[in-house]
Amino acid sequence: MIGERHPACGRDVVVTGLGVVAPGGIGTAAFWRLLTAGATATRTITLFDASGFRSRIAAECDFDPAASGLSPQQIRRMDRAAQFAVVAAREALADSGLHTDGLDPSRTGVAIGSAVGCTMSLEEEYVVLSDGGRQWLVDHSYGVPHLYRHMVPSTLAMEVAWEAKAEGPVALISTGCTSGIDAVAHGAQLIREGSADVVVAGATDAPISPITVACFDAIKATSPNNDDPEHASRPFDKRRDGFVLGEGAAVLVLEEAGHALRRGAEIRARIAGYAARGNAYHMTGLRPDGREMAEAITVSMAQARLNPEDIDYVNAHGSGTKQNDRHETAAFKRSLGEHAYRVPVSSIKSMIGHSLGAIGAIEVAACVLALQHQVVPPTANLSVPDPECDLDYTPRTAREARLDAVLTVGSGFGGFQSAMVLTRPGTGKGGR
Repeated sequence: MIGERHPACGRDVVVTGLGVVAPGGIGTAAFWRLLTAGATATRTITLFDASGFRSRIAAECDFDPAASGLSPQQIRRMDRAAQFAVVAAREALADSGLHTDGLDPSRTGVAIGSAVGCTMSLEEEYVVLSDGGRQWLVDHSYGVPHLYRHMVPSTLAMEVAWEAKAEGPVALISTGCTSGIDAVAHGAQLIREGSADVVVAGATDAPISPITVACFDAIKATSPNNDDPEHASRPFDKRRDGFVLGEGAAVLVLEEAGHALRRGAEIRARIAGYAARGNAYHMTGLRPDGREMAEAITVSMAQARLNPEDIDYVNAHGSGTKQNDRHETAAFKRSLGEHAYRVPVSSIKSMIGHSLGAIGAIEVAACVLALQHQVVPPTANLSVPDPECDLDYTPRTAREARLDAVLTVGSGFGGFQSAMVLTRPGTGKGGR
């Protein structure tokens, strides 16, 4: 129960605030409306001319930094990914009811995840400095004064720390596509070990740029379904042909449970368990048995003191590649046993695409909202199930359900496999 000590070490960690910038709408409310409607935000790329690329679709954020409250100086200084993070952090802090002036800055930390850092600004600057790629030796004098900030990914965490007036531990976590879930876990660990009472944790990425699209084109990882972008992201569907790139950010306010209770905060969820594994196997390849992901799931459940049958919903990585979906299905069967066939599973990437390092935090936010509203988001576009993916993948329509404990997982290039268990406050699950 809330207030009890985490079984592994230290103090209990709870979520008291959420902020989301995602395709289909800015803010947590718009994000949740999109998910529960089973709507998709995937479309033809508008951020640049993608006419020469194999995959010309993405899930873009309709984001106006000025309308979102950023000053002209912030807009000039920050890459799009940093702008997402700061706007999401502001919403999360406001949602938590915390006032930064009333926090002990030395007991306030930040953990932000990102896979590709300030990609958009770096590419834009390279184009200018190299005269459109015509000059092998670039002229640095044409660079903007903030170019160094774009080259150092830790400035993303720095911007959020400035926003939160955090003078405690500040970190940038970059573990590819598990960066978001790993950053939230790092923030929780800072609280458990006593290094902070409050941590602003999440992830951000804005990778919809020519260089990123070209890289995924080269390995044919993204969907070429350019004529029907709305239905291109089809996790677990027999017709799937790759993932759809996305962008966005999610930030959570994590607190030590006692700190939250003393100030009368609304507690949204508890971070009950987390584990990560690597497969030491291949940069992009996955073993078909899902062993490493299964081990991460098993350890995260053990930390939460839960059995497989206690898990009420699984938020899948569900990227929409055949390799991942089959690997993940095997991992669920290996770790959850027969319960894998009974528990609802879904992939929100079917609606908002795959925002690389940001998606793990966005999916954690979705899990918190699922616990709060007692609703399982659907897997949109799942019409023709793959016989090898034979679990309950919640096709097309959101489902009301009793949710006390949820599992979210991530899988990333390099062999990264992460799992996190969240529990609903007041249920006793994860605190027995």
